[in-house]
Formats: sequence, structure tokens, C-alpha cells
Amino acid sequence: MNTLDEQYRGLLATVLYGGIDKSDRTGTGTKSVFGRQIRHRMSDGFPILTTKRVPFKTMVTELRWFLKGRTDIKYLQDNNCHIWDGDYEKSGNDNGDLGPIYGSQWRGWRAFGHTIDQLKELVEGLKTNPDSRRHIVTAWNPGDIKYQVLPPCHYSFQCYVADGELSLMWNQRSADLFLGVPFNISSYGLLLLLLCETTGLKPGTLIGSFGDMHLYQDHIAAAKTQITREQHALPTVKLSNVDILNGEFDVELIDYKHEPAIKAPLSN
Repeated sequence: MNTLDEQYRGLLATVLYGGIDKSDRTGTGTKSVFGRQIRHRMSDGFPILTTKRVPFKTMVTELRWFLKGRTDIKYLQDNNCHIWDGDYEKSGNDNGDLGPIYGSQWRGWRAFGHTIDQLKELVEGLKTNPDSRRHIVTAWNPGDIKYQVLPPCHYSFQCYVADGELSLMWNQRSADLFLGVPFNISSYGLLLLLLCETTGLKPGTLIGSFGDMHLYQDHIAAAKTQITREQHALPTVKLSNVDILNGEFDVELIDYKHEPAIKAPLSN
């Protein structure tokens, strides 16, 4: 059953018809609400929207980049992923690096003269102490924010094990509902499956918790188009050669039926 698109359309309607007009750092302006959530049982299919095409390969490239602990723009561009180009260009950096963002924090959090590989500790903890309430990875490092081209929008995630199932909840301070959130849903869904492959646990529930959830003013028309569209059955994925700590895996998206892509400008 595909309740994912139903929930997403509900979020679009909430912001479209109940959102508050707000200014934002990009100068575009938004309609915004605060404090919403989306939930998806992984047994219902891979979490990817079907009311428009979501760029799966681009999402996979970015997730590999995170998992490898990389922060360079070259890796993304060499793999035809350009979603960070605007933030990099706007930053004025000329060293090819986006600063200590997601990958740096996940794999090399700097603390008192040493670094902490949060992803490695998460995997070890899930295997050896699954009932722990400390299965958390965070990218929000106040001491590094001024060195980042963009502070993390999805700033942490927590894992939970019950009855042999692994569930994951991510927290997002800033949720670009039309462009960013569909990407985030699939990225954390894939991360959950990779963690399951690595730990031997079964996929449970994926949960997204959003703070400032917004539609940019120049996405309003596109959102109104998407909200009327037909949804399809969710696809599945096939994983192989998973080495999560080296950011390596092969993935195939199977039977992804979707409505056409809807173009919208990216605000930086």
C-alpha cells in the first residue's frame, strides 16, 4: 500500500492552504508551517514519491558522498550530481570544498584532539547493544557552522531496534517541501536499508520529523500541480556488495512507476 504519496500530498495541502508567509535567507520567500512528521513502513515498498519523478541516481551519489566522509565538490560533479553547485558558488570558496558538512561530521567529528566516527560507532552499537537509546548520529556542530557553506538541514538521525526490526527517524530543521523533502525521504530510506544489510536486522519504520516545513513562493504552482496527480504502487530496491563504512554498495531500483518530473528552481 502506498500511503507515502498520500501523506506527502497532505503536507503539501497543509503548507499551501495553511502556511504563513515568511521571509528567508535566499530572498525568495516561503509559505511555512512548523512541526510535522511523515511515517512509512518499509514493508510497503521503497520510499520514493510516484506523483513525480525523483532523481534516484543523484540521491544515491549524494548518500555515497556522505558515507565516505567526503566534502569535496569534485566527487559530486564527477558523478553528475550538481545539487550542491549553487551553494558552493555562492560561498565564494575556491578550494573545492564545502566545509565540515554532513560527511565530515558523520565520519570525523572533531572532539578534544581526536575524531569520532559516528557511523562506525552506530553500526557497532546496533550489533552489540541493540536496545540502547544512544543510536544517534548528528551533523549539527555549532563550532563548525561558520565554516560550512550551508548548515545541515537534516541535522541528526536516531535508530531504534525492536523485535528484530530496525527503524530510523531523522530530524530536519529546514524542510524544502517541494525539492528537498522528496530527496531526503528516499535518502534516509536507502540508509535504513544499508544499515539493515550491515547489521542483519529487518527494515522497520522510516520517520521524518520536520521543523520549519516550507514551500518557496516560486514552487507554489508546481506544488498545486503535484497535489492533483495520480499515485502508483511503490517500487522495491535490490542491494548488493554493501560496505557501508567505505560508502560502497550497488543498488537497483525495480518497477519505479511515476508521473513526469516537475521542474522548479533551486533557491540558494
